[in-house]
Order: sequence, then C-alpha cells, then structure tokens
Amino acid sequence: MLLAWSPALPAQAFNNPELLPDEPTVVIDLARILNDAQEESLNERLPAFEAATGWKLRILTQFDQTPGRAVKDFWGLDKKSIMLVADPRGGNLLNFSVGDDLYPLLPRTFWIELQTRFGNQFYVRDNGEDGAVLGAINALETCLNRGGCVVVPGLPREQWILTLITSILGGVICGFAAQPRREGDGIAWQWALLFSPLWGILFIAFGLGPVVTRTPDLLPVIRNVSGFVIGAVVAFLTPAFGNPPPADDKS
Repeated sequence: MLLAWSPALPAQAFNNPELLPDEPTVVIDLARILNDAQEESLNERLPAFEAATGWKLRILTQFDQTPGRAVKDFWGLDKKSIMLVADPRGGNLLNFSVGDDLYPLLPRTFWIELQTRFGNQFYVRDNGEDGAVLGAINALETCLNRGGCVVVPGLPREQWILTLITSILGGVICGFAAQPRREGDGIAWQWALLFSPLWGILFIAFGLGPVVTRTPDLLPVIRNVSGFVIGAVVAFLTPAFGNPPPADDKS
C-alpha cells in the first residue's frame, strides 16, 4: 500500500497513461523542472542506488497534466518504493508517496520535515525547483544508506539561528536564577537548580538537540554553548552594573 500526500487533482487526470514515456526511466519530468544533465544523472544514479540497497526512488514532476495512477504500474511501485512528486501549483512544491516498509526507518515526522524544509517557497526561491528536488533526493539517499533517520540530516541556517537564540535565552534564565539573594553570597546554586527544567529545556532540548541530531559539525555546537555561557554570565553580572556604589557614611 502506498500513502500519498498530494493535492487533489481533477478527475480526468487520475489516470493518463498516454503521458508516460515509451522507454524505461526513473524520472518523468512533465513540468520541465530538471535540465538534461540532471535528469541523465538521476537516471544513472537512482537505478544504481536501487541495485545496491533495494530501495526504489522515483521522481515525477507535473503541472497542468499528470499520469496519475498509471505511474504505479509503469514503475512497479511497492512497499519499498518512494515517489517524489513535484508540483509547482501547490503551496509546497514537494509531496511523497511512500511504501509501508519505509516507515520503520523514516517515521512520519521525517516526511513532514523533509517536505517543509525543501519544498517551502523560501527554499525554492533561493535554490530553485530543481535544487529542492535534488536536495530531497540527496537527503533520502543519505538516510537510507545509514539505515534510517529520525530527522532530516543537515542544519539550515534559519534553524541554527533559532537554536542559538534558545541557547542564549536558556543562559540568561540560568544566569538570573544564579544571582545571589543576600550580600556576601556567591552563586545561588539552589535557585539555578530550581530553574533548571526551564533553562535546561531551552538549552539542551531546543538549543543542542536539533544540532547534534542533524549534523556532526562541531562549530554550531561550540557557538550554541558559547551563546549559553555568554548569556548566563551577562545575566549573572547585570546587577553589578545596575546598582550604584554605596554612599560613604559621614557623621
């Protein structure tokens, strides 16, 4: 059984086998999204990937017309198949038809993230429709070669900036919580620990978690840790800059 996330199509477009090519191919580019070199590369690469892994990747682009259900028989789609459908008419460029055997390796949340990352209008604007298709295919090949993914590999700049902001915010909360409450006290560890569920979630779950699960690169991790430390130090020292020095007592 194949599950498809695709926009509703006109009734007359549900089965148009006359739109299928005469020769075998893994790419049907009716919307002319890919250039000849890209299509030729995919027609060499995807069959080799299928032979090596057993997973079948197919690409259909469409605009005014679609072969519809006829592609299932044309490609022999089964439980080990993924069909990427690129349709510029919708709000999101990409949709996927996924065989049941893929879900233990790539959960449903993975497919939602894959669609929203590469198919959104901002990614398409910056990288082109062909870049969106190739980016999604590259991510699928990477994950299937790894034996599965919970999240889509790679860390977009916008997502990293969000993790940096949450790391800094977590540091600020930790720093404010650790401020001494009485004169002569050092760091208020009890208060810092009391607020640890809040700054811990911001820093670890939302700051570091999305980074370490998507990329092995240490640079964004170092930046987020630095942002947390700087935020904590600044928040901890803020009263020292805000309180005026005590006036000398004169009799």
